[in-house]
Parts: sequence; structure tokens; C-alpha cells
Amino acid sequence: MSTLLDVAGVGKSFKGLRAVHDVSFQVSEKEIFALIGPNGAGKTTTFNLIAGAIRTDTGGIRFAGRDIVGLRPDQICDAGIGRTFQIVMPFPDLTVLENVMVGALHGETDVAAARRRALDCLALLELDTRRHVYAANLTLPDRKRLEVARALATRPRLLLLDEVMAGLRPTETDRMVAILKRLRAETGLTILLIEHVMRAVMALSDRVLVLHHGERIAEGTPEEVTADPAVLECYLGSAPV
Repeated sequence: MSTLLDVAGVGKSFKGLRAVHDVSFQVSEKEIFALIGPNGAGKTTTFNLIAGAIRTDTGGIRFAGRDIVGLRPDQICDAGIGRTFQIVMPFPDLTVLENVMVGALHGETDVAAARRRALDCLALLELDTRRHVYAANLTLPDRKRLEVARALATRPRLLLLDEVMAGLRPTETDRMVAILKRLRAETGLTILLIEHVMRAVMALSDRVLVLHHGERIAEGTPEEVTADPAVLECYLGSAPV
């Protein structure tokens, strides 16, 4: 498979605090790639660098062969990268359908086309029966899936998922894993996710990158990284995963 995202030696500091240092990795088309590590490891900063929310101090980022460093978040979305956020904040006074139409209208100028796109995304996320419910009345699992649907509506080639399974019960996590697997199978979507729920990481990811104190300490299959002594010491502990 060809490389879709190439992150090469990126670094970012905030007022002397080094958040990310010399991080490199590649994500292939149709791959599900996970970023894991302790809190403060630099995972969300790395996402923000890719999505254009902040600019790298050092290194480069290429998407589909194009240098995207310095592009605004809306330009990066136009290029084909969609993202979710760790804190889920839908528009509470809009319905589920209307929330997703907001995402669809980023690329659609016709409201009817945006509505069709939104309905397709809701079906993929198993939210179509909730389309007329106001977002303020959704459960946490439904809000999480709505966040993914809104990002999916922008027609990304690469979807950045920031802890979309945080706070979910095991059965709800398994449902989200199944949905994301189906998304890849049916749409060819590439997924880069930050996740602390190792149940999901093990079931979903093709490859995993582990960050600690802003630096890369391991990369490989889920089985390889969870057996790595450095990962066990800094993140997973000695108990079985």
C-alpha cells in the first residue's frame, strides 16, 4: 500500500516546554494506525500539527505527496483530512442530522446534497434512527458517534480520531470498533487514532506508535508494542493487556 501520511521529524515546544521532539511515522492508505502513550506524551499535539491547528517548529508533514505544513485547518480539511476532538461538543440546539449537515456543507454548496451526505454518514455510524433527536438529548455513546459522523461528512481520505472510545463501556467500545472496521472496509478510509482503551487498540489497529515525553519509543503491531519492555515500563505496567 502507498504512503498517505508522512510525518518526518516533527517537533513543537511551548514557551520552552518540549511537547513533541523528532517524531516520525508513516501511515499507509486504508491502514488503521494508533498513537498511544501516557497523558502528556504529545499525542494530541501531534494531531494538532497534522490538522493545522498549530504549526511545527521543526520537521515536515506530507499528505498524499503534498507538503501541508503552514496550511490552515480548513485547507487541510479540503485536502482530505478530517478530525474529531477529545471533548465532544455538538451543537446542542440542532438535531443529529443538522449537526452532520454542518460538516457536509464544508464541501457541498447544495443543501439537498449535504442532507443526502449526512444521511449516508448517519447510516454508517448507526445513528440514522436518531437523526431527528436534538444533540443535547444524546447519550455519551451517541455523542461520540455523532462526532465521527460530522468529521466523516467532510469526505476525508484520512480520519483523525481523538479518544472516541474514552468513557464507553466495553460493549459500547466493541460496537465502535465494529463500526470503524466497517467504515474502512466499505469506504477505503484511512484512520489515525489516539486511544487509551487498549481493548480497542488491540482489536482495531494494524500498527501502533508509542509516545513518551514527546518522543517515539516504540512502533509495531499491537502485539509487538505491548510486549516491548520500554512500553510496559512507561505506560502499560506489568499486568497482562
